[in-house]
Amino acid sequence: MITDLTKTKSYVDFLKGLKEKIRTSRIKAALSVNAQMVLLYWEIGNEILLRQKSEGWGAKIIERLSTDLRKSFPEMKGISSRNLKYMRKFAEVYPDSEFVQQVAAQIPWFHNCILIDKVKGAEKREWYIQQTIQNGWSRSVLVHQVETDLYNRQSGLTHNFDRTLPAPQSDLAKETLKDPYIFSREIGILSLELISY
Repeated sequence: MITDLTKTKSYVDFLKGLKEKIRTSRIKAALSVNAQMVLLYWEIGNEILLRQKSEGWGAKIIERLSTDLRKSFPEMKGISSRNLKYMRKFAEVYPDSEFVQQVAAQIPWFHNCILIDKVKGAEKREWYIQQTIQNGWSRSVLVHQVETDLYNRQSGLTHNFDRTLPAPQSDLAKETLKDPYIFSREIGILSLELISY
């Protein structure tokens, strides 16, 4: 009797392991490409900033750069005048290339654009970057967290959950208090009595 090797546990485990290696490798490659792209965008933005300061170039230079770069690199996305303005603002908001390399380049470009548009203050932006990295937030989740002001909601919470509840329950209680659906600005802060049944 001939056995189908593809149905053996050994083969199934082998295949599963290879699939996991491929997925992991693809994710690492995408993250590496993203980091390099974000660094490139910072360098372009920084060059624009420096040239505008040293040579007195005005805002029109960005439109001209976009046109010329698109002629030279017709297949390349991300060199519209709007994106070049974001690059300039990105370099202005994050003047430290080391910070960009170690922190800001760890999240996708459009996440950075959201933070530039919607979050004032370097400390607050860095906090959202760290939370995005730690929690794997998508762009829409990041927007939601910024719009519901998670930074201030979380920093304003005072509780004794860590001292009074075991770890899993204390973590759940903390997360519940951060939940914008329960404690949304639109409906006002509800008292715990209203949500305990």
